[in-house]
Amino acid sequence: MVFEFSPKRYRVLEGDASTRLVSEDDDIVEEIKSAILSKIVLVAGKDVKCANVHDWYIAAALTLRDRIVYQWLQSDRAAQSRGDKRVYYLSLEFLIGRLLTDALTNMSLMGPFRTAIEDLGIDFDALRDVEPDAALGNGGLGRLAACFMESMATLAIPAQGYGIRYEHGLFRQIVSNGWQEEFPERWLLSGNPWEFERSDVVFDIQFGGRVDRIEQAGKPSRTLWIPAETIQAVAYDTPIIGWRGRHVNALRLWSARAVDPMRLDAFNSGDHLGAMSEMARAQAISKFLYPSDETPAGRELRLRQEYFFVSASLQDILDRHLHIDGDIRSLSSHAAIQLNDTHPSLAVPELMRLLVDKYQIGWDDAWDITTKTISYTNHTLLPEALETWPVELFERMLPRHLDIIYRINVDHLAAAERHFGVDSRSRASVSLIDETAGRRVRMGQLAFVGSHRINGVSAMHSELMRETVFADLNSLYPGRITNKTNGITFRRWLHQCNPKLTSLLQGACGAAVVDEPERLRGLERLSDDRAFQQRFQVVKRANKVALAQTIASQLGIIVDPSALFDVQIKRIHEYKRQLLNAIETVALYQAILANPEGNWTPRIKIFAGKAAASYRQAKLIIKFINDIGNVINNDPAIRDLLKVVFIPNYNVSAAEIIVPASDLSEQISTAGMEASGTGNMKLALNGAITMGTLDGANIEILEHVGEDNIFIFGMKADEVVRRRAMGLDATDVISSSPKLAGVIEAIERGVFSPDDVSRFVPIAHALRFLDYYLVSADFEDYYRAQRAVDMKWHSPEWTRSSILNVARMAWFSSDRTIREYAEDIWNIPQ
Repeated sequence: MVFEFSPKRYRVLEGDASTRLVSEDDDIVEEIKSAILSKIVLVAGKDVKCANVHDWYIAAALTLRDRIVYQWLQSDRAAQSRGDKRVYYLSLEFLIGRLLTDALTNMSLMGPFRTAIEDLGIDFDALRDVEPDAALGNGGLGRLAACFMESMATLAIPAQGYGIRYEHGLFRQIVSNGWQEEFPERWLLSGNPWEFERSDVVFDIQFGGRVDRIEQAGKPSRTLWIPAETIQAVAYDTPIIGWRGRHVNALRLWSARAVDPMRLDAFNSGDHLGAMSEMARAQAISKFLYPSDETPAGRELRLRQEYFFVSASLQDILDRHLHIDGDIRSLSSHAAIQLNDTHPSLAVPELMRLLVDKYQIGWDDAWDITTKTISYTNHTLLPEALETWPVELFERMLPRHLDIIYRINVDHLAAAERHFGVDSRSRASVSLIDETAGRRVRMGQLAFVGSHRINGVSAMHSELMRETVFADLNSLYPGRITNKTNGITFRRWLHQCNPKLTSLLQGACGAAVVDEPERLRGLERLSDDRAFQQRFQVVKRANKVALAQTIASQLGIIVDPSALFDVQIKRIHEYKRQLLNAIETVALYQAILANPEGNWTPRIKIFAGKAAASYRQAKLIIKFINDIGNVINNDPAIRDLLKVVFIPNYNVSAAEIIVPASDLSEQISTAGMEASGTGNMKLALNGAITMGTLDGANIEILEHVGEDNIFIFGMKADEVVRRRAMGLDATDVISSSPKLAGVIEAIERGVFSPDDVSRFVPIAHALRFLDYYLVSADFEDYYRAQRAVDMKWHSPEWTRSSILNVARMAWFSSDRTIREYAEDIWNIPQ
């Protein structure tokens, strides 16, 4: 017989003398302890008494991985036996963060593992913190890819992610004297227990050389690419676990190596470094994420990276398909290839090359297979993100692909001429080759033409795609553009990073809320309940105390958890307008000094984010934030009413501490420039109220949470266009805003840079005369909205709105997004 006691299960043991109940969890804990101890000895090769905390982490991770592998293999076998269509998600970034707690949460093993580890005398939290963040992404693009991979596993959609196994990934940010400095991120320094090296999965990747035409009697001529360089791509697989551990997919990352590790003749002749130059050149491909493209060598490396991972991935996809199905022509029925932004756009000509050159498929048939298989997600309307490459570089590095792109363009422009007639402007705008400033290959247009579906990532962004950057392509290929508003995985961004709130929500909405986020709606009836509001406030304060302790230990800055935590966490870019937040901070500082006895709301301004290594203005903004913080934080006249904190080296693990502690979420991009955003969703889900422009997914958040539970300011996208058309000079708005004028004057006088009065002159100049991002133009409305925040903070309405934000965020689950992709783009019924 079996007794059921929630939350544990028990079994009855029959003994000679008595009957007793034993928890099955007790057996699991003992099994885990035994396995971990075995790993310490057999993997670390150490006596248990000599093991350090990193050894214990590796042992725990490998013990958990053993449990995952069986489900992984079962998931793959089941999908193959059913003949399921498989999704292949190509992304240059996967910001997966730490995997131990993520895997434990999804496998429902957090309790037993924590107990086992602590029974062994090891601090679980210390062990967890030993794991480095997997430095495989920069920001929202990479984090979205990670959320999508988890949701595909949760929904049991057979899928495989493809990217690059960066040895160092994005740089590690150190802030020294207020300046950003970049250092290699050494996340692989002590090994990675989650990955499996697939030494049998190796593909040749080729560059350079020439293209020859081979005439065949009675047959069409063939094209032969004779490359000048060959390197190899080696596969490394990491399991991605779905919720409750029911399905496991793989993230396959490629590492680059030379065909031969060294030239032995050169080594023996004494040229020891030169002997390894080919290996160094090959390994550079998988060394860093986003190497600087300011030099010709940097641009070449970026193109090599993009082709490297695209070619390896497509060769792998086709090999797998032929192994399972045997007919290359059925590819689109069994595979869906999703391009995550423009970086994998080379998949279009590479798939054509493989189909035409390797598998001898006719051009028209190959094009039909390619366009039916590939789809493309556009993440931005910014011109610099819609990559273009010089034709000369393409011709030198990928001559066969340039040849294919020219052929695609011939057919494409013929269709354009039939559609637009002799309208040369329209034909030029849709061409795959930009002729305006030196001949360049347009990767966004290439991905569009080679895909059967192109999606934006918020309703506004998708509409702007139709109206602006892809307007003519949309006219030529109507119906291809669709919208798929981004989402986030609640397992990571609620259950895992905010367990106290999750527990509160389960008590209020039922335990099933962790499986059915729609149940969050049940919170609405409690939003005015004073007792529930107090419990909600206790959870928020506990999270703020934890963040305050982190800030104190890392930066030596003491912040009051009872103050309003005003948070802007995202990569540093002018369009995201950290500068607007910073100058409003200065204006508030000046207002407090002018009226020290006013009823001011104590506020902690928290910034975090990295600027691209070559982005000088963004790095200057980081310095400006740190310098104003240095002045404000040390001014006794402020009496701790205002503090400024810049948390360095922002990553997933840092976000998991900051997000649950946030009161106000700054989503203040220039309208029309943010495609979607996902930080806005994470923060709102954890009870932060959004301060935002009508941009990206802010619009949909407004629709869901209601206008009383969000702060909206600033120009709309169409107003931004009209303002820019009038010019970038902001003298008119500055002259009408004494607050803004006072801020700029303080910057120019060197109030925040007494050691170098001219340091922030470029910022002041941009605010006055080059207001492309409408920082000055939106300042007054932003300042007004911030004072509305102050008023609401002092009333019970703040907590009510915070609760309603949580209650109304269920729609922003990445599970919903992936279901839409599956049904509307990948043709996988849900």
